[in-house]
This record gives sequence, C-alpha cells and structure tokens, in this order.
Amino acid sequence: MASALDNPLLFLLVLILFPLSVIAQTNGRISLGSSLSTSDNSSWVSPSGDFAFGFKPVADKNLFLLAIWFDKVPEKTIVWSAQRGNLVLYGSKVELKSSGQLVLSNNQGQEIWTAEVTTGSATSADILDTGNLVLWNSNSGITWQSFDHSTDTILPSQILDMGTTLSSRETETNYSSGKFELRFQTDGNLTLYTTNLLTNSLYNAYWSSGTAGTNSQMIFNQSGYIYLRQTNGSLHNLTLGNIVSTRDFYHRATLDFDGVFRQYVYPKNSSSSGNWVAGSWSVVWSVPSDICLTITDVLGSGACGFNSYCRLNEIQRPSCYCPPNYSYSDPRNTFKGCEPDFVLQSCEPNGAGKESGPQFQMTEIMNTDWPSADYEWYTPVNEDQCRETCLGDCSCAVAIFKGANCWTKKLPMSNGKMYANFGGKALIKVPFGNSSLQFPSPSGSNKGKSDRSTLILITWTLLGSSVFLNLLFLVAILLAAIFIKHKKLLRHQPEQISLGMNLRSFTYKELEEITDGFKQELGRGAFGTVYKGMLVSNAGNLIAVKQLERLVADGDKEFKAEITAIGRIHHRNLVQLLGFCNEGSQRLLVYEFMSNGSLSSFLFGSLRPSWNQRTQIAFGVARGLTYLHEECGTQIIHCDIKPQNILLDDSFTARISDFGLAKLLHADQTRTNTGLRGTRGYVAPEWFRNMPITAKVDVYSFGTLLLEIICCRKNVELGLDDMDNVILTDWAYDCYRERRLNLLVEEDEEALSDARRLERFVRVAIWCIQEEPSLRPSMKKVTQMLEGAVEVSVPPDPSSFISSID
Repeated sequence: MASALDNPLLFLLVLILFPLSVIAQTNGRISLGSSLSTSDNSSWVSPSGDFAFGFKPVADKNLFLLAIWFDKVPEKTIVWSAQRGNLVLYGSKVELKSSGQLVLSNNQGQEIWTAEVTTGSATSADILDTGNLVLWNSNSGITWQSFDHSTDTILPSQILDMGTTLSSRETETNYSSGKFELRFQTDGNLTLYTTNLLTNSLYNAYWSSGTAGTNSQMIFNQSGYIYLRQTNGSLHNLTLGNIVSTRDFYHRATLDFDGVFRQYVYPKNSSSSGNWVAGSWSVVWSVPSDICLTITDVLGSGACGFNSYCRLNEIQRPSCYCPPNYSYSDPRNTFKGCEPDFVLQSCEPNGAGKESGPQFQMTEIMNTDWPSADYEWYTPVNEDQCRETCLGDCSCAVAIFKGANCWTKKLPMSNGKMYANFGGKALIKVPFGNSSLQFPSPSGSNKGKSDRSTLILITWTLLGSSVFLNLLFLVAILLAAIFIKHKKLLRHQPEQISLGMNLRSFTYKELEEITDGFKQELGRGAFGTVYKGMLVSNAGNLIAVKQLERLVADGDKEFKAEITAIGRIHHRNLVQLLGFCNEGSQRLLVYEFMSNGSLSSFLFGSLRPSWNQRTQIAFGVARGLTYLHEECGTQIIHCDIKPQNILLDDSFTARISDFGLAKLLHADQTRTNTGLRGTRGYVAPEWFRNMPITAKVDVYSFGTLLLEIICCRKNVELGLDDMDNVILTDWAYDCYRERRLNLLVEEDEEALSDARRLERFVRVAIWCIQEEPSLRPSMKKVTQMLEGAVEVSVPPDPSSFISSID
C-alpha cells in the first residue's frame, strides 16, 4: 500500500485535514470514549472558544477542580463545578464512557462522581457556547445538562424553575458550599437566606423579590436581562436600568461568598469596554445593596462570623473586622468570626478581685452595634455609668451606648455592623495595661526569663567597655546631625498626606508644567478654577487640575480630612480623583479629564440631545447621588448639584464632580453657590429658613436638574415672553397638573412616544422639589422610582405644605 509520502496530492490533503481533525476533537461534539486527565492539560472547548470544561488547578498544582470556566478571560473564571469544593489529585480522569455515563475517577481509579442521566444513556456530549455542558441521547434529546445543576452562577440563556437553589462558595477561592443560598421557592418568591452549614437548615430570609405564583420561571435571557416570568404572564424585572450587549460583553450572575447576588460583565475586547474597565469583571447590579444592614435574624452569626462586625469597604463590598484585642478565628477566612485574645474575668468567688487592681478597661468603636446579643438594658444612664456597669458585670463583654441607653452583651455576639447612621458606640471590655490576662505564649515563660537574663548580661558587659561608650557617643552625635539636616529638608518639601490609597502627590511645579503654566482654563466655580493638563509620563493622558480658592481658615486640616475621604470613593457616576498638591498655600486637585464637557453645554447647546441620552444621564446622576448619600463609607452631601457640576465622559455617561468639597469653603460660601438666591432654583428652601441642612438639599437640586434634563432648558429663562414660564419648576408643575407634558418636551416625538416614562420622570422631579424636606424621597428611592422599580404616586403642589402652615 502506498503511503501519503509517495503521493504528493495525498500528502497535501493530509496536511490540510490534520489541523481540522484536531479542532474537531477540541471544539466538536464529544464522542463516547473521550476523556480528559489532569496530566494532559487539555479541555473540551465550546465552538466559539468562550467556555471550556476540564480540570482547573486550584490553590495547589497537585489539586484540581472538575469545572466549566470562561476560557478567554485571563483568570479563567469558574462558573460551574462537578463536586463543588471536592478537589481531586493529580492523575484523576473524567471520561464519557462507552456505557453513556460521564464519570469522574480519582487517581486510584475509583469512580467518585457521575452525571446522573434522566432518560437512557448518552451517545455524545457538547460544551455549548452558552457555557452549558450537555449530554445527548440517541434521539438528540438532552439527557443531562450542567444548567440543571447550578452551583453559584447562572449564565445568559439559562432558565431556573421553581425549587432551584444556588449556593455561595465558602470563600472567594474555596469552592465548597458556603452559608448563603438563593432559592427560587415553589410559591414563586425568589429569596436569599443564611444557612446552618452543619444541618443545612435555613434562617430567616434577608432579601426577597416579593413575587408569587405557580409555574413561575427565573430567566437570564440572551440579552443579559434577568427577570421572573409569573403564571399570569407578568414580568418582574430584577435587572435595574440598561444592560450592556452580550455581543460585546461576557455576562454572569453569581451568589458570591459574601452573600450578595451580583450580575457581572466583562468586555470581550478593550474597544468594546466603553465605560467599563477593560480586563476585569464589573458589577452592573446587585442585591441587597448593603448586606451588613440587611441581615437582622437573631439566629446565626449574620453577614460576618460571631464576634466580628461588618462594614462596606471603599468598593462597596462587605468586609469583616475584629474588635480590639480580638483575632480572626481563621486568618485565611475573615468571614468566620473572631475570638478574644484574653480570658474574660471569672464569675467565681475566687475570680479576679478588686484587691489585685483593675484588670479590665473599656475601649470604644464608634457607630458599631451587635443588635442580637442583648441580655440587659439600662435607661436612663450616661456613658460613664454604662462603662462601669459592664466592668462590674463578669458576663459582660461589650456594652452599646446610644443616647441615654445602655445594652450589655455577652459572647458570642452576632450580626455585628458598623454604619454611619447608627449614632451610638460599642464599648469593648479589654485587659487593662498589663498582659496577665493575655493567653500565654506557646514558647513558655521560662524561655522569656532566660532571654531577659541573657540581655542583661550582654548589656552590662558592653557598658563595662570605655571603647564602647566612646563609639556610642560618636554615633549619637552623628544621628543628631542627620536628624537636624532631615528636618530642614522637610521644611522645603511639599507636605505629604498619608492616604493609604493610590493617589499621586504632585508638586506645584509639576502641575505648572503639566498645565503649561495654567494656560487653558476649562471653567470656574465656587470651589476654584479648573485647568486642562496632560500627563506626559502616562501616555499623554489628559487631566483636569482644580486650583482651590477661598478655603476655610483651618484649611490645611480640612484639606487633609476631605482628600482622605474623597480619595476612597469610587463609582462609575463620579469623577475620579487622581492626585493632589498640598504645598505651602497651594491646594490643587487632579481629576480625570471628561472629554464631552459639562451637562450644561450638552443640554443647552444648539443641538437637542436625544430622549434616550437624557434618560441615561438622569439615571447616572441619581445613582451617583445615591452612592454619596447611602452607600459610601461616610455620607457626603454635595450641596451644589447643577448642570455645570455634571460632566460627561467619552460615552456620555454622567459623572458628578466637586463632591466632598463643600466643607472646604467658608461657612457662607455654600449658601451662595448660585446667582438665584431667594428664587426657586437649584438651592433648597431650607438654606434660607435656618433649617437643618440634610441630604434632602441634594434631592431638591436633583429635582430641578431632572426637569432641565427633561425639558432641555435652564431652570430660569428671563427672556421669555410668557412670564408664567420663567421659573421652570413652577411651569413644569402647571403643565403636569393641566396634562400638557407635550409642552415641556417641545413636542419631542421620541419623548412623547415614551409617554409612561416621561410622566414618571416629571412626577419624580415634582416629588424632589417639594418645599418641605420631609416630603422629598431619598435619592435611593428616587433612583428606584426613575427605574420603575417603585411606583410613583401623584405628587402634591410643591409649595402646598408650606402654604398650609404660614
């Protein structure tokens, strides 16, 4: 028989077909007898190459997880695993056997997992472009699929029927089942629970969709939207706002190890990333918004483990912290709780007595509470009485003091949380001064005594040498000279602020060069003048440099405090602070440059923006303000929301600027940040009535801004013929009351064709501009109303409440 080498045409045909045969084995239908091993570093890949199934190394090069992952994402994000956290050793194998069973065998050849088929045996398998691993029977019907056995993640095109459960991981890198579950219950309600891992029993739900009905389904559609389809055909949308295209982004929704259900997107290439960070997963929505505050069940440990407290960090994810003199039970998993580093005083008669001196003292943590661990309540008492009560009570580990109330608590404590609005403090009982109550060192006390004796002997030996004393004297003189020189140098250096974040400290000279001598002015405002600059060292990136003016008298101290707060804030609808200058009397801030300028220029220019663009801008501003008011570590009231302070990036996404700067101005400066003092405009009426200034002043300003976005006109137009139309807020309410919304949008066909949203937006704006602050909704509720998640009732006349009490 002639070989291929003897026939050039046959040889060429073999060369052409050989690569195709390899691809078929990798991306084609998987036939009976196919197998994967930990040793061959291969996988079964979907036709597009987006997903792969195989052995994924985890934690250790000899430990593997049989899983499905995003194969084109560099970190190979896992979306499903066969045995959750049960890892296998090197030498294990998975095989689609000739019997039609998909079987996982360990390195000893023992079968440890099988895909339980529903009808007959499988004749082939596929890893689909949806991320679904499917076993087919002889009739091309599905006999098993990974979509029916979800772990912690669901993907577009996946449908969950009632009774389905998602379980979180134990940690970010431990794929064992964690303590959180998402259940699509048989009554049609989607719920989030904490569980008791020992018995798998459920505690009370900490979030639910509030839906009901038989034969409901949870659908993650191919466009990237997640919703509940109920029996009567109605849809309950879980996905808030607009979702980016699945054509340009990978999507997944995961019940994360911290108990939050999040939808993520990942740009498929840098050109499609738009406003999202290329090369990373970004969160587009999540529930609940603050799990630290949401879990309130008296059973279980809460979001974090026992004796720890939960707080949202700078990226709005829960972190768990230990009180003073407490340590993590498992340093590798900070969500497992904390244990005291000392022995609490004994309640026995021979326990720690007063004659030995005070052995405990109280240290405090502000705005922290363990609401589920009370055993006694004292009122009315002052803080000193609360401290003494706990110190004199051998059962008391922590006392919570708020107002004139004192709650004493004993270990273990659950549901610990720190949040700015609590208004109280936790008083923690800790050892007083000496270490007699600390747990003993593993090395033993004898070794400590030996070390001290050795140290004393060496010291006296050295001091007995006059040569050593002379050398010591010379070294002291040298160190003093170095210290004096260093101190002089520091006087001439720009002062550095230790912010603990990735902010760059610029010198004033650097910023002069970057801005070409502060040549190109971008704008002026209450906080100072903004100049355009370019970072030559950073590929010519454009920046905006704000030179602050009219700071408060104690400006240096205020500057440090506010920059520390601003630098920790990150949100897609806020302008990002990149750096600062704090040199002498110069105070400058360096921001990312917004290429499309201010909302003022965009709205009031010669071209009218589309209705869709305007609605997306409104959503963005609302979400940014919601973050500042309720979701970042410390509440920030902007005090100057207006179109000039809303900037637009490359994608025309709204980005709020100048947040956190109000405290830097003179006391009366924030009250004159508009030329419309005394008229209804951006400034809330309480500024002029000596009423308390709260976050509701921003809600009022947003209401005016929202009307400007709807109408594409300024809040005051002095050149109009009809004097009734001069003040936008008055005219808008008149148009709403008289059902003439078409006048507000100047017969804009796109807006009028979206009549329900148009009316909803106008209603929301009128609620925001109520002259009585208590009638205005919070920005969180404003956002929900704009997005249609909360019904918007008919608003009253904005001035009716004030008029009724005058």
